[in-house]
Amino acid sequence: MRVLVVGGGGREHALCWALGASPFCDALYCAPGNPGIAKVATCLAVGAEDIAGLVSTAQKEKIDFVVVGPEAPLVAGLVDALATVGIKAFGPTAKAARLEGSKAFMKDFFARHKVPTAAYGRFTDAAKAKAFITSKGAPIVVKADGLAAGKGVILCQSVAEGHAAIDTIMTDRAFGAAGNEVVVEEFLPGEEASFFAIVDGTTALPLAAAQDHKAVGDGDTGPNTGGMGAYSPAPIIDAAMQERIMAEIIMPTVRGMAAEGCPFKGVLFAGLMIDKNGPKTLEFNVRFGDPECEVLMTRLKSDLLPALVAAVDGQLKNFDLRWHDDTALTVIMAANGYPGTPQKGTVIKGLDAAAKIEGVTVFHAGTKAGDNGAIIANGGRVLAVTATGKTVGEAQARAYKGVDAIKWPGGFCRRDIGWRAIAREKRG
Repeated sequence: MRVLVVGGGGREHALCWALGASPFCDALYCAPGNPGIAKVATCLAVGAEDIAGLVSTAQKEKIDFVVVGPEAPLVAGLVDALATVGIKAFGPTAKAARLEGSKAFMKDFFARHKVPTAAYGRFTDAAKAKAFITSKGAPIVVKADGLAAGKGVILCQSVAEGHAAIDTIMTDRAFGAAGNEVVVEEFLPGEEASFFAIVDGTTALPLAAAQDHKAVGDGDTGPNTGGMGAYSPAPIIDAAMQERIMAEIIMPTVRGMAAEGCPFKGVLFAGLMIDKNGPKTLEFNVRFGDPECEVLMTRLKSDLLPALVAAVDGQLKNFDLRWHDDTALTVIMAANGYPGTPQKGTVIKGLDAAAKIEGVTVFHAGTKAGDNGAIIANGGRVLAVTATGKTVGEAQARAYKGVDAIKWPGGFCRRDIGWRAIAREKRG
């Protein structure tokens, strides 16, 4: 097959890394890609949100199968546009992608299909949203309705912070049109985890679980980001918990989407909060997570490409995937200033030295090529240093050895990725 991956971040580098290893992949392309991806795929200068450009490029390159990485082209209807010209694509249609494209749609869908989630209100009027916050009290969570690159969620510890969050989203327009509507929901205590399933419209195949680290600072402090690191497997999701998640969250969603006339095909990524009462759904994403994708692809033993094709063809019923038992852990190296305005244009050195460390793979997330082969920071989250180990502690030690081999004064990272699981390991 001639395969095109859409996107240019760490998730897409990990997908290209996995797909390029498939014996069924004759030629691999990525649009727009990045310098790391260029080592495993042919990069094409087409933006991930250029729907018409991607369709014409796929036709020109005689692409057989497209794998869509980011959420924006899915919400914009790339899968639909490719289908009109007869090209298969892994990912949901625009109607099905509303599960991520609109948090208000998602929350109302949860209510209709009894998917466990936090109590909420949705508002297009700032004054009414503030009144709701006043009546509910704090802590409380305020979310921009639309796509905000993982940053449109504000955890508020007081009513005043809640009101300020409404001003930030709806008045100051911090997230643009994504803030035309807000969802305000109760704060859920517990431990957060990411759960993934590949879906073919009627059948869902669970993938490995992971745990992300959203806050920018050590000890889960500071503002939320797109993710500062992750590890898999997540100890909090054992076999019994996976059964509950599939029965209470994933399958009701698959059945509900089909019943509403927009069957879901692609990756269903449930952001969960788990406490003594079980799992509740914080949000759905309709694609692989980033940085969770990096650890999932590192642990995947099976060939990824046939699984994705089976999902598109509605043939997951008799499919299975195998995973390496080892833990995989990724540390995000971000540009100074992130998650605010990142400092772009700084030179990164030591990538080859990091990649030579046993068990370490460096995925490029926000880089571009500079002069004389230099690698330049060109985004907020710039590198995903990923390592494997028999334990979380071993994987963490290797990952930070990789981080320390990289010479990049313009960047930073959290130094505690995997801390919850390591605490569990120490308790025995």
